[in-house]
Amino acid sequence: MIRSVLLLLVLTWTTTAPTWAEVVVAARTIPGKTLIRESDLMLLPETAPDSFSEISELVGLETRVAIYKGRPIPRSAVGPAAVIERNQIVTLIYRHGGLLMTAEARALGRAGVGDTLRVMNIASRKTVSGTVSGDGSVIVGPPPPRRE
Repeated sequence: MIRSVLLLLVLTWTTTAPTWAEVVVAARTIPGKTLIRESDLMLLPETAPDSFSEISELVGLETRVAIYKGRPIPRSAVGPAAVIERNQIVTLIYRHGGLLMTAEARALGRAGVGDTLRVMNIASRKTVSGTVSGDGSVIVGPPPPRRE
């Protein structure tokens, strides 16, 4: 009886004990819209939900909001570096089957590659949303066919 109680206590203690890991924190206060460098970051032995554990995951990303010194960096606070600035003129591309249409549009926000961005077609003055591509153009229209 005593042996089973001791075993239960040991199992409970080992399964509920906190597990410590390293978490990436800001080595200095990093303003929003700043490209993150390795020197901006450091590792601390603690845990934080929805944060990074490797410095290499963050280098080259851009902060979306200010990140304060010593605080863990949540995944929602960083993203790809912006390639399009607000009010910038961009190429709008619509591709469907063999049809390819392009137009000029004005960006209604900042965005990085892969982000969704609202733009206004300069000719029609209509607002549409599209995905930013690597060359800085905005792709609109139906998604490409999935390959399975």
